Amino acid sequence: MATLTVRNLEEEIVRRLRIRAAEHGRSAEAEHREILRSALAGNSGPTVRQQAAERLAAFRRRTAGRGPTSSAELLEQSRAQRLRTLAGDQEGT
Repeated sequence: MATLTVRNLEEEIVRRLRIRAAEHGRSAEAEHREILRSALAGNSGPTVRQQAAERLAAFRRRTAGRGPTSSAELLEQSRAQRLRTLAGDQEGT
C-alpha cells in the first residue's frame, strides 16, 4: 500500500477530522482513509449526524400528539396530592 502525506492543513480542518473520527469510533488515520475511499468511490451515504437527525425525526413522528404535561396540570396534581396527604393526616389524629 502507498503512503500519502498531506501538509499545511488548517487547524480547523484537523480539528473537524478528529471530531468526525471520534463520531465514527475510528482513529484519525482510519477516518482519513474512509473519507478518501468514499469520495473517490462516490459513496455518499448518510453521516452520523444525518442518521441521528433521521432517528430523531422518526421519534417525533411516533410521539406526535402526546405533548408534555403542562406545568399547570403538574401543579394541580401536586396540590391535589398534598391535600389528600393532609386530609389523611388529619383524619388519623
